[in-house]
Amino acid sequence: MSVKFRSIFVGLLATLVSQVSLAQASFPSKPVRLIVTFSPGGAADQSARLLADRLAERWKPHTVVVENIIGAGGNVGAEVVFRAQPDGHTLLMVSNTHAINRVIFSKTPFDITKDFEPIGMVSSSAIVVAVNPKAKLTDLRGLVTRMEQEKGEMNYLTCGVATAHHFAMELIKDAVKQKATHVPHKGCGPAVFDAVAGQVDTVIATMPAVLPFIKQGKLVPLAVTSKARSDSAREIPTVAESGIASLANFEVENYYGLAAPAGTPRDVMAKIRTDLSAVLAAPETKVRFANAGLDLFVVDGPGMGEILKADVVKYRRAVQTAGIKAE
Repeated sequence: MSVKFRSIFVGLLATLVSQVSLAQASFPSKPVRLIVTFSPGGAADQSARLLADRLAERWKPHTVVVENIIGAGGNVGAEVVFRAQPDGHTLLMVSNTHAINRVIFSKTPFDITKDFEPIGMVSSSAIVVAVNPKAKLTDLRGLVTRMEQEKGEMNYLTCGVATAHHFAMELIKDAVKQKATHVPHKGCGPAVFDAVAGQVDTVIATMPAVLPFIKQGKLVPLAVTSKARSDSAREIPTVAESGIASLANFEVENYYGLAAPAGTPRDVMAKIRTDLSAVLAAPETKVRFANAGLDLFVVDGPGMGEILKADVVKYRRAVQTAGIKAE
């Protein structure tokens, strides 16, 4: 390489680096909208608000505004982000519900695995299998034995049809080759309340909804469906730890992560990912999430994309097995 050419190349490279740095420095240039496709107060909403507060500290003077846009199982809010200007100023709080929607809704204008750019996973809220004390069960093996004895007559509560909680139990049933009757509710709160009241003994719901009643002795936890135990309640074993061979590799994560519309500039994506990583690495972030009954679930953008794709395959199998349909 000649000295002259080398000088031109170095100059161009320096200009490019300068432009990227300038673009990163200019983001955000206005308030950032973080769209949550579920009602206020739930695990997705809590995750979004905790994260928004921390990101806003780094993005001053601009704010991060959480907007709850619900409908069609999360598709309405996701479509808002899909149609937004791909400049990083409109982000989606993704959950495994969006992977489920990819399976159960045959016609949507977007594909969560193709039309969004994963930024990274943020948190998870463990799904807990729990029972009323009067059921006199202490572990998942006992619940499976009860399913076998009652030959499909055993009822179980979840937070709703085609939710992660519903899919988790259907996948357990499929693995152990047993049957039980699904009793869906409109949210985790009502489902847990009915289990506490003894209307139905068994409930599958998120940790924040179940944990207060576990601490009061009004519900007995049998297992969490995640790969690892929850930091919110380390004493509760995973489904994979049940000792049941067909469940040895069982894993259903109830996760929340950030995504942007496809086509968002690389430099902006790099800026958001860098700031997200810094926020999640801060010790106080873990404390804040734990206090809300949430676990940090840190996965980079490519890893998040792979998880979404794998879950679409997993949930499609559950739909085919159990005949699950959207309400």
